[in-house]
Amino acid sequence: MRGRGTVTLPARMRERYGLQDGDPITVVDLDGVLVLSPRVGMVPKLAAEIERLRRQAGLTLDDLLAAQAEERGAP
Repeated sequence: MRGRGTVTLPARMRERYGLQDGDPITVVDLDGVLVLSPRVGMVPKLAAEIERLRRQAGLTLDDLLAAQAEERGAP
């Protein structure tokens, strides 16, 4: 721990969890035991899952936009 409360994680741990400089970390105090956990943004995670499913289904972005327009009743 450094003077301003900065904690350095070993390179192996950063690589293992895919952590980059500035990534947010959640710290939980469990009665004297600190647990560090990478904080994953929900929007990027959901966007990646939607993209994975789109590719798996063989759909293009145009397919999705056409289906959306049809659902909304657009001509």
